[in-house]
Amino acid sequence: MPDDNAPLLDLARVRAALDGTRFADVRAAGTTASTNDDAAALLGDPSAAGTTLVAEVQTAGRGRKQGRTWIAPAGSALLFTVILPVAVPTEALWAVPFWAALALADGVEEGCGVRLELRWPNDADLAGRKAAGILCTSRVVGAEAYVGCGIGLNVHRPGDPAIAAITPPPAYLSDAEPHVEREAVLAGILGAMDGLVDVLDRPRDVAHAWEERAELRGRPYRVRMDADGSLVEGTALRLDGDGGLVLAVADGERSVHLADARVV
Repeated sequence: MPDDNAPLLDLARVRAALDGTRFADVRAAGTTASTNDDAAALLGDPSAAGTTLVAEVQTAGRGRKQGRTWIAPAGSALLFTVILPVAVPTEALWAVPFWAALALADGVEEGCGVRLELRWPNDADLAGRKAAGILCTSRVVGAEAYVGCGIGLNVHRPGDPAIAAITPPPAYLSDAEPHVEREAVLAGILGAMDGLVDVLDRPRDVAHAWEERAELRGRPYRVRMDADGSLVEGTALRLDGDGGLVLAVADGERSVHLADARVV
């Protein structure tokens, strides 16, 4: 349930911090079903390019896999979708979530000093626990696509008993920085996006930057395949040409793709 006593985001402060960037148009709603759904209706509208839609509460917020929801009482999180200010080459769409993850990590560190750990395919962790997720939506028009980058970021740990029941337990930025301010973090993320816009059409550069920031090579991964429930275990090597995770396994190399598997 929404917390009616939770402080609302100070949008004027966020907009002031972003003045002069391509992401200064920040709009907020108290409650919406999904900021991604709201953004999807605006994709391709020139007047919405660079707009960020923020909600205090999402009644139908969801994760990457169907049936997963994102639980975030009012005031505890940043729930927003950023409509990219430029069209993205359709062939580069696979790299956008990795691009968003880089901006998320840089922006959080700038905004509150907390260093997140990036995890394939679209998560950011704090001390090994999930603190944020990314889910993009797009409208493809031939060789170009208009994209909204949806981000859910846990900021202040709430007292809601529903949170305590989540398995595995989530992390919050306030676990590491008790005085974290949502406005500073949101401005930091959008500012980082502004600095990274020009690499959106260079997907391999995005992938290499993500691999380095995630310290991917050599990390162990356990992946559950959706088709048959089998478990694939291996050591990460790199991202393949469309964002799949290449693992060193017992009999060689194997690529797994985000549409077919989940990390466990």
